Amino acid sequence: MTLYDWLAAQEYPAEDQNLLSDRTVFVKKGGARLLKAGGQWIFDNEIDRIAGPEKAPCAPESEQSMSGAGDIVRVKDFDGYQLGYGFYNPRSKIRVRMLSRYGKDGITPAFLRRRVQEAWDYRKAVIDTSSCRLVFGEADFLPGLTIDKFEDILVVESLALGTERLKLLILKDLVEILAADGVTVRGIYERSDAKVRELEGIPRTKGFIGPEFDPLVPIIENGIRYIVDVKDGQKTGFFLDQKENRAAVARLVRKLAPGEVRVLDCFTHTGSFGLNAAAAGASSVLSVDASGLAIEQARENAKLNGLEDRVRYQTADVFELLPQLEKEGERYDLVILDPPAFTKSRSATKNAVKGYREINLRGMRLVKNGGFLATCSCSHFMTEELFARTLQEAARGARRRLRQVEFRTQGPDHPILWGDDESYYLKFYIFQVIEEL
Repeated sequence: MTLYDWLAAQEYPAEDQNLLSDRTVFVKKGGARLLKAGGQWIFDNEIDRIAGPEKAPCAPESEQSMSGAGDIVRVKDFDGYQLGYGFYNPRSKIRVRMLSRYGKDGITPAFLRRRVQEAWDYRKAVIDTSSCRLVFGEADFLPGLTIDKFEDILVVESLALGTERLKLLILKDLVEILAADGVTVRGIYERSDAKVRELEGIPRTKGFIGPEFDPLVPIIENGIRYIVDVKDGQKTGFFLDQKENRAAVARLVRKLAPGEVRVLDCFTHTGSFGLNAAAAGASSVLSVDASGLAIEQARENAKLNGLEDRVRYQTADVFELLPQLEKEGERYDLVILDPPAFTKSRSATKNAVKGYREINLRGMRLVKNGGFLATCSCSHFMTEELFARTLQEAARGARRRLRQVEFRTQGPDHPILWGDDESYYLKFYIFQVIEEL
């Protein structure tokens, strides 16, 4: 059975069926400030009351049962002004995730299909779609849903109860929309195993959706070949958001070559930044990661590209390795720092700042005078202003001056929706590093 046959055999609501429940959520006076500023969420402390069917009495939310969890509800301001429609979940601090604003016709499967079509049309206009993120949650007005495309395989992550209920319908629509453009999807794998699902009252899960396939998927990005492990790799298997930043590093290395170019690639994961540097002409690359599995995958990727003689791999804690390399007198033409998010909550930001400051200070000291540093943060809570300030502090501590070459963000397939701060998370700088004389 093909994926298309399997999807066709599932049950779906009619195209014109209104999926809206009979509940209306009223926000408090002065509430939903983030929503009104362009955000997509309404929090538990912003809701005043819930109204049931027409003419039924309103009741405080605290008196409502969990029966409406995952429903699509109307959202109105305290004075009855309609704010739109969204998924309601009384189990979550994010009470409502908005689907549509100011609409008056409800939500139908046809409406959701238009959302999916718009997401695909946008990607076709802005990026190479051979491997890319097709759906980026709230930024594509499909809250809590991420779908990545690796050649002919889709990987889905569903983090919201409302989206979970409509997941198969959205995937069916996406597969059909891609097919209409001549793109055949061979299989779908689900990576909804993040702990945050438990906050929504849904269990963590992973596995095939539809027929099984080989989860080791070959892709090509920026001319570099990779094997993506959609089953056991981090997140959905590969970090697509850095695609254009990797290309920027490659352009820099080409400018520095054909002279000797030594590169240190930290937190390499499956080797992507280091491989881009090596393919662009770097004479030697040391790629480092704490995960032995990631290093083995990176080695295999180097062999795929015939770059195993230029790239050396080391399993190590970067925080321990950088001072050691400095002590040994090592210096590099380019140091790349692509760490995981050091904080996933506002309360942990202070410790995260210390981590970013430490690795960047050490990284700057390992750059030759006049060499380059590529550094980034993928934490939403590490704002652009805070990250810049942290880098400046690291530079002062390292007694270095930074000359900015480029500032970049996540790729356009991970769109930043203005007003929705959560959609902006990746900050990426390239600096020339100059010693204080």
